[in-house]
Amino acid sequence: MNTNELKTLCQLCGTSGREQAVRDYIVKELLALGLAPQVDRLGNILVRKQGAAPANHKLLFSAHMDEVALMVTDITEDGSLKFDMVGGVSAAAVIGRQVLVGQKKIPGVIGTKPIHHLSSEEKKQSVRMSALHVDIGAASKADAQTHVRRGDVIYFLPEYRTFGDGCIAAKALDDRFGCALLLSLIRQDLPYDTDFAFVVQEEVGLRGAGVAANTAAPEFAVVIEATTAADVAGCKGTNAVCQLGNGAVISFMDGRTIYDAALYQKAADTAQQLGIPWQTKTRIAGGNDAGAIQSAAGGVRVLAVSIPCRYLHSPVSVVKLSDAEACEQLAAALIPMIQNIGDSDDDC
Repeated sequence: MNTNELKTLCQLCGTSGREQAVRDYIVKELLALGLAPQVDRLGNILVRKQGAAPANHKLLFSAHMDEVALMVTDITEDGSLKFDMVGGVSAAAVIGRQVLVGQKKIPGVIGTKPIHHLSSEEKKQSVRMSALHVDIGAASKADAQTHVRRGDVIYFLPEYRTFGDGCIAAKALDDRFGCALLLSLIRQDLPYDTDFAFVVQEEVGLRGAGVAANTAAPEFAVVIEATTAADVAGCKGTNAVCQLGNGAVISFMDGRTIYDAALYQKAADTAQQLGIPWQTKTRIAGGNDAGAIQSAAGGVRVLAVSIPCRYLHSPVSVVKLSDAEACEQLAAALIPMIQNIGDSDDDC
């Protein structure tokens, strides 16, 4: 895994429907490799990398470019900004966070009513997004309106740092990790022709992936993602879902998709045979672009390979480099595995 590229991708700002900066970077890298990426009307990138041999089965790797963020919905008389979510964001996770607002990247801080002004009843309640605001230091509504307008995107302050035992903390690891892995695969000498999709608007309903899959029309698709790891204080056993340091996560089911049973088993067997650390989830939750790809183009056999990620959909998430390496090793191994699937391997 090229961690310098991962850092670059995570520091770019691109939420659902506003993926331009991420798309521009990826297209530039693909063109530098002599490839011919196609960008559809929704903003998905589709590209084919020729391998040493023609594909026996049309295989698509997919990752999404967008990140969760916030969007300005109103400007109050005192010049603070009201906002709502783009994707699933917890209000409790954003209080006090530094942000960048609009095209000019105006700095701001997310605030709420001071605790000494809360009623006894309010202190018992979970904080709501409607109770929060962004302070950009404006003196009035008129002052704020010279810098910001409704519909402007509010991004969490780009951060990227390594810490602890091989851990990475950054915004947008979901799913710039997947984008970085796909680029890494594309730069390799592949054994078979393989299609790749960098898709838009996953965080607001898997909107780009279905369009991309209808265009690519694959038989098989592998979605590279980040998935919730709750291996933190207060969460044990089943509630941890998956754990940092235990390798790539291969999913058998989530809140949106029942994965191809034979494909899941063969992926697990492949990881086991090659000594690639892997795990699966202990709770059924969440979802990803496999849910849209599976039902596109007449039906696609899907698999998800994810990196375990703490504090998903928050201003800063955490992954482990060893898990990233396991995901990349497994993804590369899946290409010959899937291309060598025969009729006898189709039973589910």
